[in-house]
Amino acid sequence: GLSVDLTVTGPPRALPPGLELAAYRVVQEALTNTVKHASGATAAVAVDYGPQRLRVEVTDTGGRPSASAAAGSGRGLIGLRERLAVYDGILNTGRRLTGGYRVEALIPLETP
Repeated sequence: GLSVDLTVTGPPRALPPGLELAAYRVVQEALTNTVKHASGATAAVAVDYGPQRLRVEVTDTGGRPSASAAAGSGRGLIGLRERLAVYDGILNTGRRLTGGYRVEALIPLETP
């Protein structure tokens, strides 16, 4: 029930399976948090295949917490940081000035 726009920039390329899974988990966790904490929001996912790094950003427009918001462990973003650290990646999160929330993962890629 969540409206999500997807934008992919840069030439997509094959990624190591673990790194691909880490990027997938970023999107999964961020969209799950949107459903839980921003009911009624819309979301956008941006994937940028840069020459030296993969950037994954998930933003939402904000909303109201759903009934399931209190059911989580609150450790999802911590787990993402730990998962990304394995690949020397970083996770930036926070409220957006225009409202809503932003989750951004920056993951270095090996150059071909």
